Amino acid sequence: MTIFKIACILFTVLPFSLPAAAKADDLLIWSPAKLSDRSYKATMGFRLPAEWETSAGADIALAATKGGAPLPDSEQAMLWGRIVRTNVTPAGQSQRGVKVSVDTLRGSGALTLSRSRSWILSDSLDMQSSRSVSVGYDPVDARQTSVTASQALKLIHPWTGTSLSAGAGLSNVSGDFSSSVAVSQTILPNLNLDASANNPFSDDEAGSVNLRYRLNW
Repeated sequence: MTIFKIACILFTVLPFSLPAAAKADDLLIWSPAKLSDRSYKATMGFRLPAEWETSAGADIALAATKGGAPLPDSEQAMLWGRIVRTNVTPAGQSQRGVKVSVDTLRGSGALTLSRSRSWILSDSLDMQSSRSVSVGYDPVDARQTSVTASQALKLIHPWTGTSLSAGAGLSNVSGDFSSSVAVSQTILPNLNLDASANNPFSDDEAGSVNLRYRLNW
């Protein structure tokens, strides 16, 4: 499915009865990013401000070889819709949300329920917690729908941009338990150094180190 077709779908399904006081700039979602020398991703869509904020859009991604040819299975064209409610207090904030996503290239989809909370732990540390339950559908094995539960904690030092996080997940399809730990360091406002390890202390342990730059306009 081409980007043009996806854009047409978005303009068809999104409502345009917006509050008169809302500014168009606040309602538009446009976030392109260069993930590496030859891979790109863009998120586009619209946001409707309300007590339960509603948004919908698409994620488009593509990676290419040195010769400029698209890498096999690197294309992404994901349609999504989300409803989120955020409560803010002087000590922190909490968020509840529901998200639906459909992979238009592969036909798979997912419904995700999530809840997160962030608060001030001390004068120099912030804490974040999140949990989610996702119900997924895969057309390759349509008889079996997957259910995945996950939970994560993150400790943040806001003055240096350093964070330490740990997460765990459980899938009912295979019964596999997964875990991860990660460290992130902000070098510049849009430049981050990330290091992570998946399933540490197990036979299938894997790790990665990435230097990530993000440009928004």
